[in-house]
Amino acid sequence: MEQFTPRTAIVTGSDSGIGRATAVALAQAGMDVGITWHTDQDGAEATAEEVRALGRSAAVVQLDTTDLPGCGDVIDALADQLGGLDVFINNSGTGAMEPFLDLDYETWRNVVATDLDGAFVCMQRAARNMAAAGTGGRIIAVTSVHEHQPMVGAAPYDAAKHGLGGLVKNMALELGRHGITVNAVAPGEIATAMTGNEDQDPQGIDRPGIPLARPGDAREVAAVIAFLASADAGYVTGSSWAVDGGMLQMGPQAGAAITGHDWRAV
Repeated sequence: MEQFTPRTAIVTGSDSGIGRATAVALAQAGMDVGITWHTDQDGAEATAEEVRALGRSAAVVQLDTTDLPGCGDVIDALADQLGGLDVFINNSGTGAMEPFLDLDYETWRNVVATDLDGAFVCMQRAARNMAAAGTGGRIIAVTSVHEHQPMVGAAPYDAAKHGLGGLVKNMALELGRHGITVNAVAPGEIATAMTGNEDQDPQGIDRPGIPLARPGDAREVAAVIAFLASADAGYVTGSSWAVDGGMLQMGPQAGAAITGHDWRAV
């Protein structure tokens, strides 16, 4: 197989936050980018403008990952529009914060369908495009630190992200013979709309429970994704890269520092 040279990429959920930063980072690396949005078309168009300002092509489409299995057709169509697919970033996701005893089935299904079922369909379509082309590829799933550790009130999110992490490992085993690497990137608290810190400088936000003492910047996550999407990461597969400021290392330390029972409630 010739040296892998990525020229086209799709980033789902790239209308804001980590998705937007990733689309821009991949454009900076020389890729044309497919951009998807669910509810924020204006945000997706703004991402596309940033990509085009870097001299790369951008295609914008709506994607609902709960439209199963129809969401896979969107990936196929977008790959055709780009003229191929070398890199696929599964970034679309949602969450819910409800105590397990109060959690209703509809909320459970919506989160799992968005974060796991839709991810399976979209990543499978991406992998099929790459395997058919025969030139290798990169698939990267944006999971969460909660792929590895749970959080009170986030049962469906935790279950979906744990499942997505397992799916990544299985895909890595099966797709290696096609020259396709599959990895996860597991962000901690990142200054985005999802964490209520969008458009804030994370350097000015104090987080005593995180070793680096602040949230992350979406561009810091995008930089890791861009590396995993590159030719330089050709021998990295089946791994999960925590981008969390050291949050996951705080388990016993955080437990020793807790002095009350407030953590038990959402």
